[in-house]
Order: sequence, then structure tokens, then C-alpha cells
Amino acid sequence: MKIKALVKRYRAFLITIVLVGILTIVNSEIGFSAINISAYTLSEMLLVIPPIFILLGLLDVWIPKETMIKYMGEGSGLKGIVLSIIIGSAAAGPLYGAFPIAAVFMKKGVKFSNILIFIGAWSTTKIPMFLFEMQALGAKFAITRLLIDIPGIIIMAYILTKSISKEEIAKIYENAETLSK
Repeated sequence: MKIKALVKRYRAFLITIVLVGILTIVNSEIGFSAINISAYTLSEMLLVIPPIFILLGLLDVWIPKETMIKYMGEGSGLKGIVLSIIIGSAAAGPLYGAFPIAAVFMKKGVKFSNILIFIGAWSTTKIPMFLFEMQALGAKFAITRLLIDIPGIIIMAYILTKSISKEEIAKIYENAETLSK
């Protein structure tokens, strides 16, 4: 019974392994390339995910829910937006690292639009990326892109917040709460 449940739970992964195995038999160059890319991505994730979860644990323990609500919750206004942008821009690591943090933010009572702004900032306005753009593409390009991206992120966050029902947002928060237990 347990094996059957494991196979059902991981069937997509198992099917992928079988398909890559068949691909490797049919065309070894492409198959081994797929295996190498998968191994590289896995090793990258194993280096990024543990520090993110350590920071999440510290965030969860050190910062009280009331503080998060005060600075990033429903009544936070402009300071919540600015904090969301700063935290997202200062973050390190790939975008998939933002989602566990967003779940902890939900658990701590952070406003939904601020969570979307945080994710948008993480994906678009990272400080190291901005510095690279300044050097490689010029200050005019980097600053222009930043000045377009920040309002765009805020506008998209508010459009998404308004287009999703309050019940659906409550369900998202509920799912985040159950995932973080």
C-alpha cells in the first residue's frame, strides 16, 4: 500500500525518469545533456534552498506577527510597498526562493498586494542585477528600466489583488498556513 501511494505521488517524476532513459537510448547526446542539466539544477537548488529555509526559520521566530502587520499588513500603506520592494530587491537567489518567504509573509499577516510586490521586486529589481546593468548597459538604461519596472510591479500587484476575490485570497492564505506547519 505504501509503495503504491509513493508511486502515485511521484508518478510525474518517475515518468520523466523513464522518458529521459528512453531519450538517452534513442539519442545519447541529448539524453546525457538532459541528465547533466538536471544534475546541475539539482545541485544549484541544494545550495540555495537550505540558507533560504534557515532565514525563514529566523524570520518566523525573530519577527513577531504584530510587527509584520504594522509594517507590511493591511494598514501599512506606502511603507509596506517600500519595504516589499526593498526586501525583494535585496534578496539573493533564484525566483523559486521567493515563494517560501511569501508563504511565511502570509502566515505573518502581510497584505496580499505587498506579497505580490515583493515577488515582483525579487524577480525584476535585484540590486546585483541593477549594478551589472549599470556597468554593462549603462546608467541610463539601468535607471530607466528600474523607473519603469517599479511602478509596473505596483500596478500589476494591485490589478491582481482587485481581480482575485477576497474568498480566493483567503484560500491562498489558508493554503500557505497549512504548508508552513
